[in-house]
Amino acid sequence: MTYTAAERRTLEPVRREAEQQARSHPERRDLFLCHAWGDRHGAAQELHDLLESRDVTVWFSEKDVGLGKSLVREIDKGLRQSRIGIVLVTPALFTSLEAEGVADKELSALLATDRVIPVVHGTTFEALRDVSPLLAARSGLSTEASSLEAIAAKIADTVRV
Repeated sequence: MTYTAAERRTLEPVRREAEQQARSHPERRDLFLCHAWGDRHGAAQELHDLLESRDVTVWFSEKDVGLGKSLVREIDKGLRQSRIGIVLVTPALFTSLEAEGVADKELSALLATDRVIPVVHGTTFEALRDVSPLLAARSGLSTEASSLEAIAAKIADTVRV
């Protein structure tokens, strides 16, 4: 797999953190997928499926929050039980963050760690800076330069230990 220099700088610290997390918490899932509600049947589902097809374990609200369960409590458990977080940055996420929805709370929890990868899809890092300067300051991956499938492969290569 070919990586740009920026992708290597982005993913290498995450790889080290995933390896350390795997040693100390082997029971945790590889990833927590933070996404906007509006993306749950589109880009978020696609990214989830692409990652799982590469044997990555992903916490994803669409499959992990059962009927009658508290969404916020289940998200809290999912964050706690995942090694790395990915934030699917889309125009729908911008709307959710501005409304201070559930994704805003997930993002706040992920930003408190060094275990987060932004994946920009259908927008740009420049637009992200206007909404979340802290997340935009993190290096990430973008579908502007690669397909979602290629990004999923790089993330899988990074977090599978």
